[in-house]
Amino acid sequence: MAKIRFGQAEYLNTLLVFHALEEGLLAFDGELIKGSQSELNKMFLAGKLDIAPISSIEYARNIDQCIILPNLSVSADGTVQNALLFSKIPVVELEGKKVCLTSTSATSVALLKVLFQHYYHLEANFVTMQPDFDSMMIKGDGALLIGDDAMRAHLRVKQANLPYYVTDLGEIWKQFTGERMVYNLWVTHKDFAKDNQEEIGNLCSKLLEAKQYGVDNLMSVLKKGRRRSGLPMDVLEEFFKVIDNEFTEDHKRALLTFYDYCYKSGLIEERVRLSIWGE
Repeated sequence: MAKIRFGQAEYLNTLLVFHALEEGLLAFDGELIKGSQSELNKMFLAGKLDIAPISSIEYARNIDQCIILPNLSVSADGTVQNALLFSKIPVVELEGKKVCLTSTSATSVALLKVLFQHYYHLEANFVTMQPDFDSMMIKGDGALLIGDDAMRAHLRVKQANLPYYVTDLGEIWKQFTGERMVYNLWVTHKDFAKDNQEEIGNLCSKLLEAKQYGVDNLMSVLKKGRRRSGLPMDVLEEFFKVIDNEFTEDHKRALLTFYDYCYKSGLIEERVRLSIWGE
């Protein structure tokens, strides 16, 4: 069998899991292929990756070909710090206003639309752009950024005292539903899993081992995160306190709650049942 083509998101929120693998600290018979979240979504769905952490909304849109790997996600119970809406005016005043959406996200875009419809009861003019904070704020009244882009923009707003409102989508989702938010899922193709059951089982064990290694060696992960993102250590320390890479029964319930609202908003065509490897 050829080496497993494994997508690696170029964001801090998966670094805890990937650190040991990319450093060769754990044996891994596969190829790590890096990309933005939107790039990984496209490559996986095009069959160019065997396994990848993809946007949770993309799983819901492609349940016929995906199966979720157990015990892994990118989640946060409330404040997430890297899915942020920046706006020139309070969110409740964005009715009919232009809101620029990053082209690198799928789940956070869906989450924002759900919150606008069901929590804020607003209709905005959404446009998709490359994640350039200054350009987005020039062209629109608000800008949605994710990942390291969001964290760097937030740091700029605080340090320069820029006159923008900052809304954490995870925090608002928690206020609205009482649930955590699941942003990404590790998935493989159903056909690939069927034909490579032993390899998938071994990889699931390896990923849990890698995740635990990241937890046990958090300082190394933080230092790598600082080199890659340029963010201060205190910002990174706080971020890794809120990012959660588990996938428990509570996570599953929260994810299905999100999918229910996505269905009500017309963002997915059917209600979702979770298909998880080994269950």
